[in-house]
Amino acid sequence: MKRNLTFAIILSLLAASCDGSESNNPQDPAIPTDNGTQVTVTTQRKAILNLDIRTDKACYKPGETVKFTVTGNVPNGATVRYLTAGKIVETAAISGTTWTWKAPSTDFTGYLAEVITTDDNVESVLGTVGIDVSSDWTRFPRYGFVATYDSSKTDAVIDEEMAFLSRCHINGIQFYDWHYKHHWPLGGTRNSLLDQYTDIANRSVVTSVIRRYIEVQHQLGMKAMFYNLCYGALSDYADDGVKPQWLLYKQPGHGDIDQLVLSSSWKSNILLTNPANTEWQQYLADRNEDVYASFDFDGYHIDQVGDRGTVYDYSGQAVNLPRGFNSFITAMKQRHPQKRLVMNAVASYGASQIAQTGQVDFLYNELWDSESRFEDLLTVRQANSAYSNNKLQTVFAAYMNYNKSSQKGTFNTPGVLLTDATMFAIGGSHLELGDGHMLCHEYFPNSNLAMSSELQQSIVRYYDFLVAYENLLRGDGEETACNITSGNSGVNINLWPPQQRSVTTYSRKMTGCQVIHLLNYRQANSLSWRDMDGNMPVPQEITDLPLSVKTTSPVRRVWVATPDMLAGAPVELSFSQKDGVLSFTLPSLKYWTMIVFES
Repeated sequence: MKRNLTFAIILSLLAASCDGSESNNPQDPAIPTDNGTQVTVTTQRKAILNLDIRTDKACYKPGETVKFTVTGNVPNGATVRYLTAGKIVETAAISGTTWTWKAPSTDFTGYLAEVITTDDNVESVLGTVGIDVSSDWTRFPRYGFVATYDSSKTDAVIDEEMAFLSRCHINGIQFYDWHYKHHWPLGGTRNSLLDQYTDIANRSVVTSVIRRYIEVQHQLGMKAMFYNLCYGALSDYADDGVKPQWLLYKQPGHGDIDQLVLSSSWKSNILLTNPANTEWQQYLADRNEDVYASFDFDGYHIDQVGDRGTVYDYSGQAVNLPRGFNSFITAMKQRHPQKRLVMNAVASYGASQIAQTGQVDFLYNELWDSESRFEDLLTVRQANSAYSNNKLQTVFAAYMNYNKSSQKGTFNTPGVLLTDATMFAIGGSHLELGDGHMLCHEYFPNSNLAMSSELQQSIVRYYDFLVAYENLLRGDGEETACNITSGNSGVNINLWPPQQRSVTTYSRKMTGCQVIHLLNYRQANSLSWRDMDGNMPVPQEITDLPLSVKTTSPVRRVWVATPDMLAGAPVELSFSQKDGVLSFTLPSLKYWTMIVFES
């Protein structure tokens, strides 16, 4: 069965929800009992997908007006439906290429808007778009970046770059290497800003470009976070009031400063300071005060460079850097309590100390070789949840096709999509999208690898899916094993962790439903999410797969959704339940399909 063929769905059942609420539709079937129930659905759906639907912002506050714009011809009789977690909340007729919708008052909720037409009991899905209604962006963070601020960034270029990030619902932006010096980030002083200056790599930075980025991002509902190390100083540090007593040293006796050695064409090596030193904390908080007075940044993205081994302060005492991170974060929050904080845990170094401050707004992990397997993604996310008592979300900074990053080329679409599918399914998100390019390297201005048009289209679908089903993907729930049996001897299904030549399940129980993710590693040539050389193959799509699940709980409804089919629109499935076994046929699995059992 191909992607554009019809799939079974009954829309009256969409009035049932995954939060356990009841529908008022008198045609809803009774809750099945385990002595034998069969539910057959008759209405068909097919994909047309000839409309490009956009919203005017990346995210919305409850009750805010959402403005939609469509590229393409909207046919007579088209309707738009708004759904959350597979439940229809509103339906309206549309005509023309623009319309509005008042977002519901319920906070922290993801919606899918789907435009459809109906003919002879067959629905055609013409286009979809996700909508995030959240009063605080850090509840469901989708983090992007900007990294170049020279004169090539005209207003038109900035508008175009941010329009794409908004279409992908990116709601927070990291301003990478925007600063003049690590210990003196502002170009000039708050009373005398430089119109133009150079960054650490001697690249041009135009002050008005930074302002324009922030302005446009705020118009789109995004937040702007300025980047800086928690412990960086350049070689001229003494000229700006930084003291040698604040630095880190490789040996006792303060004779060998710990530093990052950079290219000789750059301004300076980066000398490392002691993040726990209270005088350094006060000094940098003063510099941040200058930044906030000069730019409308919403917070501080704090960076580190990982485990430095044993390092010493000026007096010769060994420094516990993770403990210093904790102290530094606390000091920054005390100085600017209204500003947001995020700190990088490089290869999880200091992750628990960062989370346990209670002062960061989500957890950010830059992943390296020690965390390069698909199964490591869940390990990191679970650890973060434990460190934060399940309060904070996880964002992965994870660089795809890394071995290709030194020369011009394109990203390998299957590698990117399989990694995003895994990250999103287990409840994380991925820092990967920025000012005109996708990340392939820890130096964010590296734009050697480009997205193909196919990847761009797929990325939009994946981020629509991440938003539309955010409550199922990233909401509260309990991880549980779900043993699914394949009715096709050629398709092996295993419980997490991922295995090659197999489909892997990851499952969570939530109020009123169980959510099961199927991830397709059958053609994977490795179990590394990094796809270092960009040669992960395209998975073979599986269609019409008979599945059965042992369950003692009666099920009312079974539906599926995937970013790889129908642009993420939900598909209702026929099923039978008897003697503790639930049976149904899965329409399609390419990279990732989500199955929902509602009770």
